[in-house]
Amino acid sequence: MSLIQPFAALRPAPGRAADVAAPPYDVMNTAEARAMVSGRPHSFLHVSRAEIDLPADTDPYSAAVYACAAKHFSQLRRDGVLVADSQPCYYLYRLTLGAQVQTGLVAVASVVAYQQQRIKKHELTRTEKEDDRVRHIEAVNAQTGPVFWVYRDQPAIRKALAGGAAGDADVDFTAADGVRHQLWRISNVARMRAISAAFNRLDALYIADGHHRAAAAARVAEKRRAAGASAADWTLGVLFPHTDVCILSYNRVVRDLNGLDSATFLQRLAAHFTVTPSAQPVAPAQMGEFGLYLERHWYHLHYSHAAATATSAANTAEQLLNRLDVNVLQTLVLEPLLGITDPRRDNRIDFVGGSRGLMGLTQRVDSGEMTVAFALCPTAMDDLLAVADANAIMPPKSTWFEPKLADGLVCHLLGE
Repeated sequence: MSLIQPFAALRPAPGRAADVAAPPYDVMNTAEARAMVSGRPHSFLHVSRAEIDLPADTDPYSAAVYACAAKHFSQLRRDGVLVADSQPCYYLYRLTLGAQVQTGLVAVASVVAYQQQRIKKHELTRTEKEDDRVRHIEAVNAQTGPVFWVYRDQPAIRKALAGGAAGDADVDFTAADGVRHQLWRISNVARMRAISAAFNRLDALYIADGHHRAAAAARVAEKRRAAGASAADWTLGVLFPHTDVCILSYNRVVRDLNGLDSATFLQRLAAHFTVTPSAQPVAPAQMGEFGLYLERHWYHLHYSHAAATATSAANTAEQLLNRLDVNVLQTLVLEPLLGITDPRRDNRIDFVGGSRGLMGLTQRVDSGEMTVAFALCPTAMDDLLAVADANAIMPPKSTWFEPKLADGLVCHLLGE
């Protein structure tokens, strides 16, 4: 079974990429998306977050939103802002943010491989979010937000891709958040065959970010396959070597202390953690360390069993999960002390991506919106791969990848 293949992308016309490209649809709220499109009539947010063009009280999951997305998508095509390549191609996509540089291959991957777990996941999905992406794909008849995949770095793949980013890029711009996006098209048939062969020898791909998009693509494929169509049997994404990508912390803020006062909460933490006040904000540097922000004070938490957990043989799914700081926090603090049994659905907890820094935590607490914040050490890439290989599931919001892929730079049409 072929794991990946080239495709004829729908992408911005020459010189239009900066006008079109938008952050992923799920990294901002509606108000932030409205602000981002000010003065940008061709921003892809008009497609990916179409509620911004409807009245403020519009349900973002209403039929009107998907119809609006389809209208904007069609308009971008009619106006020549988005154009389709005439033949299947691969594309190299380079992201640069400061010293972080990573180059991935834009391709479509087999939905069957995903269903057979050759494309592996590490998170559960929520039905309502899957439903949203299914309805969006069906409305625009395309996959418009790429899945972020990683693969175990291979010399054969580096050799196959070598030279693909030589010369001037087809796309080269720096977005408002400081991320430089570059794209090179690879159309040489022999080179594409070599790339396909190198990737098809992989045992597995791993979803780093985009679990809902991957699940939605599989659902659309099943539906269309039953109707005799096969164009949806492939799903859009970008593949990066695991050694090149950067995982940031994914921190937590909680609305209240579940009826506890601050002194009692700190006392109960001491059953499992060494709790030390800190005059400075605490950014954990290694496994077993946590930062705690409460009543405008920072504390350093050290999990007393972390060293033993980190050095034990992690041969089972349970052992793999037990060593994760996100799991330690959930099982020792969030559930027993703060009463958060389902962090995927409990509205008392929220998650703050590491790109917002520790200030993103202090602001939420100091404003009175939240009561306590937890800063975590980033999940290690090797742990993510090991959990996925064990067919285990991490706690929600375990990883934050930065920089993010842009929506709108490459779309996969599902047949006209």
